[in-house]
Amino acid sequence: MDAAAAVILDALNATDSNGTEALNATAKFVATPEGTALAYGSLVFMALLPIFFGALRSVTCSKSKNSSDMPETITGRDAARFPIIASCTLFGLYLFFKVFSQEYINLLLSVYFFGLGVLALSHTMSPLMSRIFPESFPNKQYQLLFTQGSGESKEEIVNYEFDTKNLVCLVISSVVGVWYLLKKHWIANNLFGLAFALNGVELLHLNNVSTGCILLGGLFVYDVFWVFGTNVMVTVAKSFEAPIKLVFPQDLLEKGLGASNFAMLGLGDIVIPGIFIALLLRFDVSLKKNSRTYFYSSFLAYIFGLGLTIFVMHTFKHAQPALLYLVPACVGFPVIVALIKGELTEMFSYESSEEVLPASPRLTSFPTVSGSPASLASSMDAVSMATGSSPRRRRLQPTPHM
Repeated sequence: MDAAAAVILDALNATDSNGTEALNATAKFVATPEGTALAYGSLVFMALLPIFFGALRSVTCSKSKNSSDMPETITGRDAARFPIIASCTLFGLYLFFKVFSQEYINLLLSVYFFGLGVLALSHTMSPLMSRIFPESFPNKQYQLLFTQGSGESKEEIVNYEFDTKNLVCLVISSVVGVWYLLKKHWIANNLFGLAFALNGVELLHLNNVSTGCILLGGLFVYDVFWVFGTNVMVTVAKSFEAPIKLVFPQDLLEKGLGASNFAMLGLGDIVIPGIFIALLLRFDVSLKKNSRTYFYSSFLAYIFGLGLTIFVMHTFKHAQPALLYLVPACVGFPVIVALIKGELTEMFSYESSEEVLPASPRLTSFPTVSGSPASLASSMDAVSMATGSSPRRRRLQPTPHM
């Protein structure tokens, strides 16, 4: 996922609600207490879904032998560089929107995210659809193969295996994509946003807790600076139309599904803490104690941090970068638990990459698709890998099928 998209995602951490800026709403509309509670409650609930299920799927993903499901590993070096690259990208987008027509830029972005969204949603739906289809369903296997060269020097560029069930998921996802492209409906936006977030949490793996602390700490400074120090993030967020945030109407009770005054939450505030929480779940699994202490403590910390963000925003009526509250909560709670249990050294010495097959790729360059300051960046690269379209090349080996 693109550093640009990643940046944007976090930019959306500074969007507006009831006249304030940062996790929420557009418009000079005074929402009722009921409408506000419903909107924020729904956003919190939607934010928890990709973190919980994405973390569970990341455990399976780390043990997968299927190359299309192999995770992307983020190292300490990657984590240290990302806030700098994200800042440069954010400011570049700010200048871009100042110079070029916003209408044409968003048209190109809509087409771009249409393709990404269809792939991400299809990959997200696949496990569920596999359970729904009866065993008698005629499920045929297919393979999409692109190679370069000939003879012994032949190399694979794309080797994507899929079946009839995957095609059904792709068709359903395409319908949602066309709906989003034509109507920009908030429900279609949320379906794509949830898919991006879940894929990011599932397929982007921090290699250890220290790397997670470096990434979250860097983005903590990044978020605070660009929200409190300048108007760049808010400007980009308001100009950028793409399914890289979750939205929920505050006037739903008054206007139904046609409501238009939205509270919003950037995917960056979901995926960035989410990949750290997923790391702690894999750490829990590695302890082989049949408990999920660190996962649940960090998950509860995320709920606390997000709730605190909303509370402070409404109290001071000012933009609040969510990572300002989420990072200390998501890192602090598990560390305190580890200190109490005497497992702090063990937690920081844990290497997630040891749980992954040796063939698991390392993140050597920043993704090219969408994310949160790092989140979106992660989501989209994750989507590419999830769909088996990774650009990594391998020697072509003869296969018995096809």
